[in-house]
Amino acid sequence: MKVNKKWLIGGGACLFAAPALIFSAIQLSTAADHLDPPTRTNPALDTTPDTAADIADVYTWHTADSLVIAMTFAGPQPTTAAARFDRDVLYTVNISNTMPRTSSEFPVQIRFGSDGPASDNRFGVQIAGLPGVTGAISGPVDTNLTKDGVTVRAGLFDDPFFFDLQGFNDTRNTGTLAFNNARNFFAGQNLTAVVMEIPLSRLASAGNTIDIWGETARFGGNL
Repeated sequence: MKVNKKWLIGGGACLFAAPALIFSAIQLSTAADHLDPPTRTNPALDTTPDTAADIADVYTWHTADSLVIAMTFAGPQPTTAAARFDRDVLYTVNISNTMPRTSSEFPVQIRFGSDGPASDNRFGVQIAGLPGVTGAISGPVDTNLTKDGVTVRAGLFDDPFFFDLQGFNDTRNTGTLAFNNARNFFAGQNLTAVVMEIPLSRLASAGNTIDIWGETARFGGNL
């Protein structure tokens, strides 16, 4: 079983902090993004890329009452491509709210599988380990699923990441900054994501730190 990890690092995703809640910027470097590691997930370098297990980003933010976490993967893909629901990949969103900060008090595990004997190749999702939820939340994809005060959704989304790839390449090749904030390589492209909304009271208390990171593990194969 091969594992691919994505840490939530300051500046690498959407981070918002309130006086009673801190999303940390940990110093670990084990990170991934779209098509990374390239020799295993980039179709330009790998003839059999493991697209389904390729973590794109981990985003998190909070409201006054809720913590929202989104882990995106299997992108970027054209809008004509379907979402990727691979039953042989275990997706995990790790949540740590006590010391040590690299421990996972809440390893939220996500698996995909068939809804049943359907001829249209439908898929379902099962999400286990959510704070305050008895058992797992399961049901069809592309649907809001709610249990014990937690809402989850797995499905196809517009890729929220903004990046000027041409500007990055030009800057790297010339040594002169060439970024254009009107040029977005990921515009008009999709990916698959799992989004979770959790009551903030189940994780936060005055002044505590919350660390969040994601990982994928493929069963019976190499990433």
